Amino acid sequence: MAEITAKMVNELRAKTGQGMMECKRALQETGGDMEKAIEYFRKKGVKASLGERTASEGRIFGLATDDGKAAALVEINCNTDFTARSDTLAKLGGELAKLYAHNPSTDIATAAASGLTEASQTTGENVRLGKTARLDAPANGKTGLYLYGITGKIGVIMAFTGNPSDELIKQLGGHIAFARPAGLTRDTVPADVVAKEREFAVQQAKDTGKPQPIAEKIAEGKMNAFFGERVLLDQEFFNASVFKGSVANYLKQSGVELKQYVRIEVGQG
Repeated sequence: MAEITAKMVNELRAKTGQGMMECKRALQETGGDMEKAIEYFRKKGVKASLGERTASEGRIFGLATDDGKAAALVEINCNTDFTARSDTLAKLGGELAKLYAHNPSTDIATAAASGLTEASQTTGENVRLGKTARLDAPANGKTGLYLYGITGKIGVIMAFTGNPSDELIKQLGGHIAFARPAGLTRDTVPADVVAKEREFAVQQAKDTGKPQPIAEKIAEGKMNAFFGERVLLDQEFFNASVFKGSVANYLKQSGVELKQYVRIEVGQG
């Protein structure tokens, strides 16, 4: 018979939501075979493993360190919005975000394993670790955190040079959350996508009878609009009552530069 290890017991607990002793007994009776152990529980009335239930709900948790040197996001998924809003997930998510923000070398999946198992047993749902992200501040900069409080389903972390105010972090984080930029700069848009879009723009202008030089100038204007829809620094800042102009100019006015950002949303790749 295969040795029944604590790791095997915890894995079975996570998949079935059954107690530790019950999982150990099931593994012993099935010779350490995980699939047979799951079948063992099904025969005893457990209709399906927790791991088979779709974990399409969840929350984003985050933390920026007090010194502004690092920030982290952790997504935890589950089956229902009720559980997503529970104190159980809030406690676990907060602990994991704090751990990851303060310890860059943390294997977050390993660190989360026992807490996720316990949360699954407590809630009776498939509680899983989703996407995670962490940013360090540049040597002369600061990180920032934005969490969309109404739903708890969107989180943004940012790394700046300079010293952004709390208000700027809130405003820019809100913009990134709702504008969903595809990247920070024009360089982040794949070259083949840019080339194809430019080709379309030139051809459209030529189809109206414009000569090549004019068509290329018209295409340039269309490309600016193209980038303005997709690229963060080119986008018009979303809150005109705070600042009217591009995100790049909003940052310039504030004397800071955004070096990196990560946006995570529940259910989004």
